[in-house]
Amino acid sequence: MASTKVIGTHSGSFHCDEALAVGLLRMTKEFAGAGVVRSRDPEVLATADVVVDVGGVYDADKNLFDHHQRGFTGTFGEGFETTLSSAGLVYKHFGREIVASVADIADDAVLELVYNKMYVNFVEAIDAIDNGISQYPAELKPAYKSNGTDLGSRVAALNPRWNEVLEAPADEPDTDPVQARFEKAVAITTEAFVGKLEGLVHSWLPARDIVAAALDAAPSVHPSGEVILLETTCPWKAHLMELEEERGIAGSVKYALFTDRSGAWRIQAVPISPDSFQSRLPLPEPWRGVRDAELDAKAELGVDGAIFVHASGFIGGHKTYEGVVAMANKALALAGEA
Repeated sequence: MASTKVIGTHSGSFHCDEALAVGLLRMTKEFAGAGVVRSRDPEVLATADVVVDVGGVYDADKNLFDHHQRGFTGTFGEGFETTLSSAGLVYKHFGREIVASVADIADDAVLELVYNKMYVNFVEAIDAIDNGISQYPAELKPAYKSNGTDLGSRVAALNPRWNEVLEAPADEPDTDPVQARFEKAVAITTEAFVGKLEGLVHSWLPARDIVAAALDAAPSVHPSGEVILLETTCPWKAHLMELEEERGIAGSVKYALFTDRSGAWRIQAVPISPDSFQSRLPLPEPWRGVRDAELDAKAELGVDGAIFVHASGFIGGHKTYEGVVAMANKALALAGEA
């Protein structure tokens, strides 16, 4: 059954933020299946049940979600500096309902975690771009040109070209000829949002649970708590650093132990940030770039089977669990003697 609800937004060129805002609203119970009217006429917009990205008013109680008015500085919450666009405004007020429904999350703590993470990992970039907030300082010069396939660029490309004239269908001369393209923009932003959300729920959350369990059990691997044992390989670096921060032990873990696809064991030095190549505590210098029996001799672990240590000291390997634990113990002991 078609909805009688109507979402209002501006006519003319459309952008990623209002396309996503419409898509988000259609994922709510109240506005599921709602139609869209695109206009700048206040009388037309007054007939809509909710208005996004036009009208010069932000009043959630009246379902008015614009951010263009003079003096608007709204953000997602404490600790955030990015000014909200219409997408951020809609997500701020309806995001918990959307995430809970789409991802089937009933636990309030998990819901809050994913709701906030979806803003940081997806919506905030759309807010920033729409409000003209640079990702990097202006003095940085890119080494290459973007290929223009990011979400915002894909939406922008759906607008008529500067020298393209669209005409309404002959049998519907009063319709907006851009409407079909706008609906396509809504579809691709909605698909991208749902894809990101599913990735968080089905990949990011399980990995976080694995890292949290490893952090809980760290003292059983080494009394200092500076070594974690991952029950399976997974994306762990960002999770570890977030969890350390939450627990007030930032920077404490030095090594992560896990198995590789062959069943051998790895020891990886924790980087200073998730994307950094600089380690908090690289494996000992005498081990670096050394392999097999030579590494056994140099490391003097008491357990043969060492495989390698990378020349930079960020990762090493051993055939056995006992051996990789011995590598961690010895590395920490040598660091303490330095």
